[in-house]
Amino acid sequence: MSTLESVIWHILGYGAMPFIILSGFALVAAVSVWLLSLGKDKEV
Repeated sequence: MSTLESVIWHILGYGAMPFIILSGFALVAAVSVWLLSLGKDKEV
């Protein structure tokens, strides 16, 4: 792999990390809210 290819793959890899971490956090938060809403009393 050439130096240019290596640089490109490093940029892509490090650029994808925040997206992966934040999307994972958002998914866990959404599932948690959904599970908590199942147990909530619907009558007010």
